[in-house]
Amino acid sequence: MRGAPENGTASAATRALVVQPFLKRAARSEGPDARAPEGRLDEAVGLAAAIRLDVAGAVLAPLTGRRPSTLLGKGKVEQIAADVAERHVDLVIVDAALTPVQQRNLEKAWSCKVIDRTGLILEIFGARARTREGALQVELAALEYQRGRLVRSWTHLERQRGGAGFLGGPGETQLEADRRALGERILKIKNELDAVVRTRKLHRAQRKKAPHPVVALVGYTNAGKSTLFNRLAGSEVFAANLLFATLDPTMRGITLPSGRRIILSDTVGFISDLPHELVAAFRATLEEVLEASVIVHVRDVSHPDAAAQDQDVHDVLKSLGIDDRASADMLEVLNKIDRLPETLRGDLLRRAERDADVLPVSALTGEGVERLLARFDQKLGTARRVLDVEIEAGDGATLAWLYRHGEVLARRDDDRGIAHLRVGLDPADVGRLEKRLGAR
Repeated sequence: MRGAPENGTASAATRALVVQPFLKRAARSEGPDARAPEGRLDEAVGLAAAIRLDVAGAVLAPLTGRRPSTLLGKGKVEQIAADVAERHVDLVIVDAALTPVQQRNLEKAWSCKVIDRTGLILEIFGARARTREGALQVELAALEYQRGRLVRSWTHLERQRGGAGFLGGPGETQLEADRRALGERILKIKNELDAVVRTRKLHRAQRKKAPHPVVALVGYTNAGKSTLFNRLAGSEVFAANLLFATLDPTMRGITLPSGRRIILSDTVGFISDLPHELVAAFRATLEEVLEASVIVHVRDVSHPDAAAQDQDVHDVLKSLGIDDRASADMLEVLNKIDRLPETLRGDLLRRAERDADVLPVSALTGEGVERLLARFDQKLGTARRVLDVEIEAGDGATLAWLYRHGEVLARRDDDRGIAHLRVGLDPADVGRLEKRLGAR
């Protein structure tokens, strides 16, 4: 039994035991077993702490094989039953995917509530969602997950945390109704989300007319995206040393060193074994990534499982259909260099001097941020066309449009009252300028 860290919860909080199953002879070169079980257990404890559960203990559970009835072996089930009784545990979190049968059998064996990794992540998302869209997406994912269960899995959490559960509190009855009622609720939420998606598309269309390119921050949960977002945008988006501190997308306009305006987008963090229900349900949120001119992958370079986390993020991006464009449109930011040993940090900074694509930063201290903003400028500038334009110097409206939408590289006014400009424009603005000049 491994001791869990204190998380500052009140004594009335739900007491939880975290169980990390792992195959003893698993090939750890790929998949969820690629990282050490101790690291996965620590992450699961962090997930529990993210919703203020009182983590009474954490257990590694080696498997020789997955038992269809309980997942875990008989001896381990009995050992955990004793731990549950001794520690007065209300909830056991099994950091794996449990079938409905396995969940019910373990609840009988341990005489307490049992949820799996998907159930825990859904509960966290429910506690974190702040907008109407976020709440709808979480509820949809929860209902899809519950299709085969048709039981209330989180009543104990709602009761302990004052009705903060994502299904609206114990008064809700959707999951206790029959499949028809469940299906009707799912359909209703999907229709509401369709309306949200249409509204979001209109907003994106308006931004394209503005037009400002979108730079989207993505990365593993707790990689420091929101801290970096706040550093770049001068905002106060909630950022904390918690898994899934950010769920609802946040966007801010910022000005790059060249004077170019961009829209910076902070997105939900990714995680290994992200429930497929959530990948589908949060697609509307992640559409900002699909539309981004540049995708910025923020990595916690100080994390012991940084390589595995990197692969997890790319797997989720691939599931969203942007794997083939990632190399052209993605920047990789190596965050939290302030946590590295001095020798490793020095090596990384020397690499950055030789390679413009190596971007070490500390979102906490601000180190490397100016270079990152300059790299945004360079990345976005590769798509720009440089044009030589002649405009009457008295055409103030067109000149103002060029300065607002493009990057004026040079200007010379001749004796005839003609302004000769060399200007960089995004492809969409080239067409708009041609129409503007043609309409005169």
